[in-house]
Amino acid sequence: MTHTPKAISRSPDFIIRRGNAGDAALLAELGARTFSETFAPDNSPADMAAYLATAFSPSQQTSELADRETLFLIAESDGIAIGYAMLRSGNVLENVTGKNPIELVRLYVSQDRLGSGVGAALMQACIREASRRGHKTLWLGVWEHNARAQAFYRKWNFTEIGTHVFHLGDDPQTDILMQRTISDATG
Repeated sequence: MTHTPKAISRSPDFIIRRGNAGDAALLAELGARTFSETFAPDNSPADMAAYLATAFSPSQQTSELADRETLFLIAESDGIAIGYAMLRSGNVLENVTGKNPIELVRLYVSQDRLGSGVGAALMQACIREASRRGHKTLWLGVWEHNARAQAFYRKWNFTEIGTHVFHLGDDPQTDILMQRTISDATG
Protein backbone atom coordinates (compact mmCIF):
# COMPACT_ATOMS: atom_id res chain seq x y z
CA MET A 1 0.00 0.00 0.00
CA THR A 2 1.47 3.36 -1.06
CA HIS A 3 1.17 6.32 1.28
CA THR A 4 -0.05 9.47 -0.46
CA PRO A 5 0.97 12.68 1.34
CA LYS A 6 -1.93 14.84 2.47
CA ALA A 7 -2.59 17.95 0.39
CA ILE A 8 -2.76 21.20 2.36
CA SER A 9 -4.01 23.10 -0.70
CA ARG A 10 -5.72 22.07 -3.93
CA SER A 11 -6.38 23.66 -7.28
CA PRO A 12 -7.84 21.99 -10.37
CA ASP A 13 -4.32 21.50 -11.79
CA PHE A 14 -2.10 20.75 -8.76
CA ILE A 15 -1.87 20.16 -5.03
CA ILE A 16 0.47 21.57 -2.41
CA ARG A 17 1.72 19.30 0.35
CA ARG A 18 4.28 19.48 3.14
CA GLY A 19 7.67 17.97 2.39
CA ASN A 20 8.80 14.92 4.32
CA ALA A 21 11.99 12.92 4.94
CA GLY A 22 11.43 10.90 1.77
CA ASP A 23 11.60 14.01 -0.45
CA ALA A 24 15.38 14.60 -0.39
CA ALA A 25 16.08 13.26 -3.90
CA LEU A 26 13.00 15.00 -5.32
CA LEU A 27 14.03 18.36 -3.80
CA ALA A 28 17.66 17.94 -4.89
CA GLU A 29 16.58 17.41 -8.51
CA LEU A 30 13.80 20.00 -8.56
CA GLY A 31 15.87 22.60 -6.72
CA ALA A 32 18.91 22.19 -8.96
CA ARG A 33 16.80 22.18 -12.12
CA THR A 34 14.68 25.22 -11.29
CA PHE A 35 17.69 27.17 -9.97
CA SER A 36 19.59 26.37 -13.18
CA GLU A 37 16.63 27.28 -15.40
CA THR A 38 16.49 30.70 -13.75
CA PHE A 39 20.12 31.60 -13.11
CA ALA A 40 22.46 29.58 -15.40
CA PRO A 41 22.14 31.96 -18.38
CA ASP A 42 23.50 34.87 -16.29
CA ASN A 43 26.25 33.10 -14.33
CA SER A 44 29.45 31.17 -15.04
CA PRO A 45 29.22 27.39 -15.36
CA ALA A 46 31.89 27.00 -12.64
CA ASP A 47 30.03 29.17 -10.12
CA MET A 48 26.74 27.41 -10.91
CA ALA A 49 28.30 23.95 -10.53
CA ALA A 50 29.90 24.87 -7.20
CA TYR A 51 26.66 26.26 -5.80
CA LEU A 52 24.44 23.44 -7.08
CA ALA A 53 26.78 20.77 -5.66
CA THR A 54 26.43 22.12 -2.14
CA ALA A 55 22.97 23.75 -2.00
CA PHE A 56 21.06 20.98 -3.76
CA SER A 57 22.90 17.79 -2.88
CA PRO A 58 20.67 14.98 -1.59
CA SER A 59 22.55 15.09 1.74
CA GLN A 60 21.90 18.83 2.08
CA GLN A 61 18.22 18.29 1.33
CA THR A 62 18.08 15.46 3.89
CA SER A 63 19.61 17.78 6.49
CA GLU A 64 17.19 20.62 5.67
CA LEU A 65 14.18 18.28 5.76
CA ALA A 66 15.27 17.05 9.21
CA ASP A 67 15.65 20.60 10.57
CA ARG A 68 12.71 21.39 12.85
CA GLU A 69 12.99 25.10 11.97
CA THR A 70 12.50 24.38 8.24
CA LEU A 71 9.33 23.61 6.29
CA PHE A 72 9.04 22.59 2.65
CA LEU A 73 5.84 23.01 0.65
CA ILE A 74 5.80 21.04 -2.59
CA ALA A 75 3.46 21.66 -5.54
CA GLU A 76 2.62 18.55 -7.56
CA SER A 77 0.60 17.91 -10.68
CA ASP A 78 -0.37 14.30 -11.37
CA GLY A 79 2.31 13.17 -8.90
CA ILE A 80 5.09 15.23 -10.53
CA ALA A 81 6.74 18.01 -8.53
CA ILE A 82 6.38 21.34 -10.37
CA GLY A 83 7.53 23.79 -7.70
CA TYR A 84 8.30 24.25 -4.05
CA ALA A 85 8.86 26.74 -1.28
CA MET A 86 11.14 26.54 1.74
CA LEU A 87 10.46 28.43 4.98
CA ARG A 88 12.97 28.64 7.84
CA SER A 89 12.77 30.37 11.21
CA GLY A 90 15.83 31.58 13.13
CA ASN A 91 18.95 33.15 11.56
CA VAL A 92 17.31 36.55 10.94
CA LEU A 93 19.39 39.24 9.23
CA GLU A 94 19.69 42.60 11.01
CA ASN A 95 17.76 44.52 8.34
CA VAL A 96 14.64 42.47 9.12
CA THR A 97 12.62 44.62 11.50
CA GLY A 98 9.23 42.92 11.61
CA LYS A 99 7.95 40.96 14.59
CA ASN A 100 8.57 37.22 14.91
CA PRO A 101 10.02 36.78 11.38
CA ILE A 102 10.32 33.67 9.24
CA GLU A 103 12.39 33.52 6.06
CA LEU A 104 11.09 32.47 2.67
CA VAL A 105 14.36 30.85 1.63
CA ARG A 106 13.17 29.56 -1.73
CA LEU A 107 10.12 29.75 -3.94
CA TYR A 108 10.92 27.93 -7.17
CA VAL A 109 8.58 26.90 -10.00
CA SER A 110 9.44 24.80 -13.05
CA GLN A 111 10.04 26.98 -16.11
CA ASP A 112 7.13 25.41 -18.00
CA ARG A 113 4.75 26.33 -15.15
CA LEU A 114 5.70 30.00 -14.71
CA GLY A 115 2.59 32.18 -14.93
CA SER A 116 0.22 29.27 -14.25
CA GLY A 117 -0.65 30.18 -10.65
CA VAL A 118 1.73 27.70 -8.98
CA GLY A 119 3.91 30.47 -7.53
CA ALA A 120 0.89 32.36 -6.21
CA ALA A 121 -0.52 29.21 -4.62
CA LEU A 122 2.84 28.45 -3.00
CA MET A 123 3.05 32.02 -1.67
CA GLN A 124 -0.46 31.79 -0.24
CA ALA A 125 0.44 28.47 1.41
CA CYS A 126 3.64 30.01 2.85
CA ILE A 127 1.71 32.94 4.33
CA ARG A 128 -0.91 30.59 5.78
CA GLU A 129 1.73 28.26 7.29
CA ALA A 130 3.76 31.16 8.71
CA SER A 131 0.63 32.63 10.29
CA ARG A 132 -0.41 29.23 11.65
CA ARG A 133 3.01 28.98 13.33
CA GLY A 134 2.60 32.42 14.93
CA HIS A 135 4.97 34.41 12.71
CA LYS A 136 4.12 38.04 11.99
CA THR A 137 6.74 38.82 9.31
CA LEU A 138 7.82 37.00 6.15
CA TRP A 139 11.19 38.02 4.70
CA LEU A 140 13.43 36.98 1.81
CA GLY A 141 16.42 37.82 -0.33
CA VAL A 142 16.06 38.13 -4.11
CA TRP A 143 18.86 38.63 -6.64
CA GLU A 144 19.13 42.25 -7.77
CA HIS A 145 19.00 41.11 -11.43
CA ASN A 146 15.86 38.96 -11.05
CA ALA A 147 13.26 41.58 -12.01
CA ARG A 148 10.49 39.00 -12.53
CA ALA A 149 10.79 37.69 -8.96
CA GLN A 150 11.02 41.21 -7.53
CA ALA A 151 7.79 42.17 -9.30
CA PHE A 152 6.11 39.00 -8.00
CA TYR A 153 7.13 39.79 -4.41
CA ARG A 154 6.00 43.41 -4.68
CA LYS A 155 2.61 42.14 -5.85
CA TRP A 156 2.49 40.21 -2.55
CA ASN A 157 3.19 43.41 -0.57
CA PHE A 158 6.88 42.81 0.12
CA THR A 159 8.92 46.00 0.53
CA GLU A 160 12.67 46.49 0.24
CA ILE A 161 14.56 46.73 3.52
CA GLY A 162 18.20 46.56 2.42
CA THR A 163 20.69 44.30 0.69
CA HIS A 164 23.11 41.53 1.56
CA VAL A 165 25.77 39.48 -0.20
CA PHE A 166 24.85 36.07 -1.59
CA HIS A 167 27.76 33.87 -2.72
CA LEU A 168 27.16 31.91 -5.90
CA GLY A 169 30.29 29.80 -6.03
CA ASP A 170 33.14 32.34 -6.01
CA ASP A 171 30.91 35.22 -7.18
CA PRO A 172 29.64 37.57 -4.46
CA GLN A 173 26.27 38.85 -5.66
CA THR A 174 23.81 41.37 -4.23
CA ASP A 175 20.45 40.22 -2.99
CA ILE A 176 17.70 42.70 -2.19
CA LEU A 177 16.14 41.98 1.20
CA MET A 178 12.36 42.30 1.34
CA GLN A 179 9.75 41.74 4.04
CA ARG A 180 6.00 41.85 4.51
CA THR A 181 3.69 41.72 7.48
CA ILE A 182 1.59 38.62 7.99
CA SER A 183 -1.87 39.54 9.20
CA ASP A 184 -4.18 37.19 11.03
CA ALA A 185 -6.18 36.95 7.82
CA THR A 186 -4.02 35.28 5.17
CA GLY A 187 -3.22 37.04 1.93
